[in-house]
Amino acid sequence: MIEAVSRRRSLAALAALLLAAGYGRLPGSSAAAVVEESPAGVDNMQRAWQNWTLNCQGCHRPDGTGSEGTAPSLAGTVSKFLSVPGGREYLGRVPGVAASPLSNADLSEVMNWMLWRFDRQHLPADFRPFTASEIGQLRAAPLRLEASGMRAELLRRAEQSAPP
Repeated sequence: MIEAVSRRRSLAALAALLLAAGYGRLPGSSAAAVVEESPAGVDNMQRAWQNWTLNCQGCHRPDGTGSEGTAPSLAGTVSKFLSVPGGREYLGRVPGVAASPLSNADLSEVMNWMLWRFDRQHLPADFRPFTASEIGQLRAAPLRLEASGMRAELLRRAEQSAPP
């Protein structure tokens, strides 16, 4: 237990150093610009990025392109789920979200940050940020083996319903 706490503290310190060095910024942006552009549902951009770094990017990679066979790409696709029935629920029930060690509040913040960071162009105009309560309800019914099939079907529907 003590080793796990020590490791998390070390990773948190590393994440803070990387952010200070500019690794948590969008290309071509300054630290001030990142703070000013906080998306809806993200109270603290640094905390959201740090939680992403420590809990998600190991599989989804720093640029959100995923790792073939283990974690799907988020880049340019993740917000598309919000445009089809069942997509929002899917995002809150995928194994990585449902089993995350983050609190519901921190996880909802990471989810909102992730949608904005990796697929801002597909965020619906009427986007409603995830809340801690909603994430808590969704992750209580986790997806397992059906997650990849559901992902493919939801993305197929999103592509069909997208304007030309």
